[in-house]
Amino acid sequence: MPNSPAAPATRRALKRGTESLRDKLASGDSLPHLTLLGLLTGIIAGAIIVLFRWIVEIPLGYFLPGSFENFEAASRYTHFFLPLAGATVLGLVLQCVDKQHHAASIGHVLDRMQNHQGRMPAGNFATQFFGGAACLLTGQSVGREGPAVHLGAGTGSLLGQWLKLPANSLRPLAGCGVAAAIAACFNTPMAGVIFAMEVVLMEYTIAGFIPITLAAVAGVTITRLAFGPEIAFINAQSVMGDLRELPLMAATGLIIAAFSTVYIRLHCNANRWALNRPIALRLMLAGLFSGICALCIPQIMGVGYDTIGSAMSGELGLWLLLAIAIAKLFATSISLGVGMPGGVVGPLLFIGACIGGAVGNIAHMIMPESASAIGFYVILGMGAMMGATLNAPLAAMMTILELTFNPNIIFPSMLVVIVACLCTRWAFKCEGLFQQVLRVQGKFRSSEVLEQLLSRTGVRGLMDRQLITTSPHIIRTTAEHLLSQHPHWILLHDSQQLLQPADLAAYLQQLPPSGDSQISEINLHEIPARRYDLARIAADANLYEALELMNRQQIDVLWVESLTDDHQPLGIISREKINNYYRI
Repeated sequence: MPNSPAAPATRRALKRGTESLRDKLASGDSLPHLTLLGLLTGIIAGAIIVLFRWIVEIPLGYFLPGSFENFEAASRYTHFFLPLAGATVLGLVLQCVDKQHHAASIGHVLDRMQNHQGRMPAGNFATQFFGGAACLLTGQSVGREGPAVHLGAGTGSLLGQWLKLPANSLRPLAGCGVAAAIAACFNTPMAGVIFAMEVVLMEYTIAGFIPITLAAVAGVTITRLAFGPEIAFINAQSVMGDLRELPLMAATGLIIAAFSTVYIRLHCNANRWALNRPIALRLMLAGLFSGICALCIPQIMGVGYDTIGSAMSGELGLWLLLAIAIAKLFATSISLGVGMPGGVVGPLLFIGACIGGAVGNIAHMIMPESASAIGFYVILGMGAMMGATLNAPLAAMMTILELTFNPNIIFPSMLVVIVACLCTRWAFKCEGLFQQVLRVQGKFRSSEVLEQLLSRTGVRGLMDRQLITTSPHIIRTTAEHLLSQHPHWILLHDSQQLLQPADLAAYLQQLPPSGDSQISEINLHEIPARRYDLARIAADANLYEALELMNRQQIDVLWVESLTDDHQPLGIISREKINNYYRI
C-alpha cells in the first residue's frame, strides 16, 4: 500500500542500499556488483539488438523474394531509387533533429569514451536505432554491426546514468553493452569480449574482463533464443593446402592493406567534406551514388552476407569479385563518411571476403591441385580487412575463428592479419579508421596513464566524509560542540568556504575564560585561519574530472554534492588526497 507506515522505511532502506552501491562502485572495489550490472546490461542490450534485427529483417523478408538479403532479385528501378529515396527522406528527417544528435556508430562511441567519460546521450541512441534501421531497410551500403555497437554501449551508459552511478563505472558498463551487442550480431561471445576491450575500451583488465564476458554470454543467449544457434558464416573444415601458399597468403595481406588504406582515406576525405554541409544534402548525394553503383552491381546493397556465402562456395568469378569489392568500398566509404548512421564492420568483412575470394581464384590458377579452397581465402580476407582497417588484429582473428568453427584457420589468419595490419600502419602510414576520423573532426585525444588511472575511481570512493556544515556566526559553546565531533573539515554554508578544525581550536585556546560563554559570538570569517575556496562537483564524477576542475579553477578542494534534489554536501575531495592516491 502506498500509504502504509512501512513505505517510508522501505524507501529509506532502498535509498541507503543505492547509496552504498554507488560508494562501492566509486571505490573500484566492487567486482560482484559490477558483474551483476554487466549481466543486466548484456540482457537488455541483447534484447535491443534482437528488436533491431526484427525491425529490419521482417519487412525485408516480406518484400524481397527468398531472403531478406536478396536485393539482387529486385528490379533495376528498385536498385537505383530505393537507396536514393531512403537516403533523401532520412536526411530530411535528420535535418529537423538537433545537430548534436546526428553522430552515431562506433566513432561516436569512441568519442564519448575518450572525451566524455562514457556518458552517452539518449538522443544519439534514438538516431542510431531508427536511422540505422532505415539505412538497412532501404538497401544502403552499410552494416548492422556499427549500430549494434552504439546501441550496446548506449544501453550500458544510459543504464548507469539512470541509476546515477559514478562515472568510473560507465565505461565498463558501456563495454559490457558492446560485447553483448557484437556477440548478439554474430553469435560469437568471445569475439564480442575482445572487440569491446581492444576497440572500444582500449585496455585489458581482469576487473573489466569478468563482467564483459558475462554480458557477452547474456547477449548470445538472448539472440539464440530469438534466432537459434546458427552462426553468421560457416566454412567447411578445410585446411591450408600447401606451405608453398604462405607467400601468396602474405601477398594477400599486402593487397588487403592497400584496400584498407584506400578505404580509410576515402572515408576521412568524405567526412572532411561533410563537416559543414547540411545533412540532408550529404545523405541525398550518398544515396544517389549508392543507387548508381547498385544499378551495375546490386550485390553492394544491404549487409551482403548472401554474397559472402556465394564467394565462399566459389560461385563468383575473379573479375566479378574485384568489381564488387571496389564498388562496395567506394559506396560504403562515401555513405558512412558523410554521416549515414550505419555500420562499417559488416562492409569490411564483405570487401575482405571478395578480395580473398579473388586471391583464392588466382591461387587455383597457379596451383590447381594443391591450393586451399577458395572459401579458405575468403575467410582470411575478411579477418585481414577488418583487422587492418579498425587496427584490431586480435578481435579480427577471434571473429573469424568463431564465425567458422575452424581451428585450422588460426595459423594462416595470424600471418595474413598481421601482414595487413603492419603494412597499413607502417608501409602506407595510415592509422586505424576511427582514430583518423576523430582527428578529422578535431576530437582525437590520446589518454595518458594518469588519466586512465584516475578515471577508474569515483570521487565518492576517495572523498572525506568527516564534514560539518555550520553558520559563520556561532557562539563559543557551539564551536566547542563542533570540535567535539572530531570533524576533518568545517563548511561555512553561506559562503561555501572551508575551514580546518585545528584553526578553530587554536583560536578558542587563545580566548580568555568567559563566565558567560553563551553571549560571546565568534565570526568564523574573521578568525585567523586558512580558508579554502570551493567549487561543486557531482557525486557521479571520477577523480580525473575532479582534478581537471581543480586545475581550471585553480583551487585545491571540491565539495562533492548529492545527486538528489536537496544537493547536500556528501564530503570533500582535496588535491592532496588525489595526488597521494596515484603516487602510492
